[in-house]
Amino acid sequence: MPSFPTSDTDLRVKAQELASVAVRHADRADADRALSRTVTDGIVGAGFARHFVPARWGGRAGSAAGLLDAVASLAQGCTSAAWCASVIAGAGRMGAYLPEDGQAELWAKGADTAVVGALMPRGSATAVVGGGWRVTGEWDFTSAVGFSDWALVCALVPQDGHRVPWFFALPREDYRVADTWTSIGMRGTGSNTLIADNVFVPAHRGFTRQDMIEGRSVGSDARCHTAPLRLLSGLLFGAPALGAARAALRVWAEDSPTGPDQDDLGLRTAAARAVITVDAAELLLARAARVADAPQASPLELVRSPADCAYAVEQLVEVVERLLRATGSSGQLAAHPLQRIWRDVHSLASHVALRFDPAAGAYGSRLLSPSAGLGAPADTP
Repeated sequence: MPSFPTSDTDLRVKAQELASVAVRHADRADADRALSRTVTDGIVGAGFARHFVPARWGGRAGSAAGLLDAVASLAQGCTSAAWCASVIAGAGRMGAYLPEDGQAELWAKGADTAVVGALMPRGSATAVVGGGWRVTGEWDFTSAVGFSDWALVCALVPQDGHRVPWFFALPREDYRVADTWTSIGMRGTGSNTLIADNVFVPAHRGFTRQDMIEGRSVGSDARCHTAPLRLLSGLLFGAPALGAARAALRVWAEDSPTGPDQDDLGLRTAAARAVITVDAAELLLARAARVADAPQASPLELVRSPADCAYAVEQLVEVVERLLRATGSSGQLAAHPLQRIWRDVHSLASHVALRFDPAAGAYGSRLLSPSAGLGAPADTP
């Protein structure tokens, strides 16, 4: 019988064990543009798919802090594996917004069902007489779709003269995958295009995107289901960058000169600056996780957390950038793991949830409002 994680510590330990496996497959995943079966089975077996699944369906209804810790641990072995683990956990969380019958169908085979999310409204849905919808669309950049059991796809539904985004749950037999993922980085995520052609979706397998954004879950009052999306999305996509930067530090240290050259002030300060920056980014991400896990978030925290996550990832990318330059030409060789990590962090940082300027603009507007008290000590959750 497989053992499932019963605590955040257990999940982290399993992630660390999987990282030692994933690192041996990372180069192959980069070349194949997909994770190996060993690693994908390991992601599900470690408990990532069930992490945010409601407890009544056998899941953990787990914490954001626990996921951050586990994903960062896995990313020290393979950034792509950690990304897939995180997005599968996040898509599993989305299932909590389905009506009860939809949830029962989604998790009929257990909480370890691998669900992926096609988050952008790149499909259309039309109502069917008697109930349900017909859904058609193509959703590119769907990470982990190759080993998914279900998908939650976003499509536009005509409503009161407008087109409103809804999510629809599709079982694996209702969609196909086109091989389109040729990115420069994060190649192992297999983020190919999901295609659905006029698929019938019963009424109990749909919910409005606004329900997810605002945290209006069905049948669960766990904080991971009632938290607004903006408190979680930056963490889900930023966590792999933390582990990737730590992996870059390890690789760089292994390549760095030893002996008398360690007396070089530039080398010593580069090491100190890199570690301090990564630690500072971790503190920002950990703070955002505590806010997400708290019973309630203030209006300021709702706009601060996305900015904290985006800024943290920006700093982590900068660390990896500096380490690659410091390594010299050898770090850019195809066989060197640092260049893969460099490509990965640059690629993941382009995600819309990790763009600093939009997040900082919203945060800055709140800080400069008359009621913000700019300059007062920050509240610490």
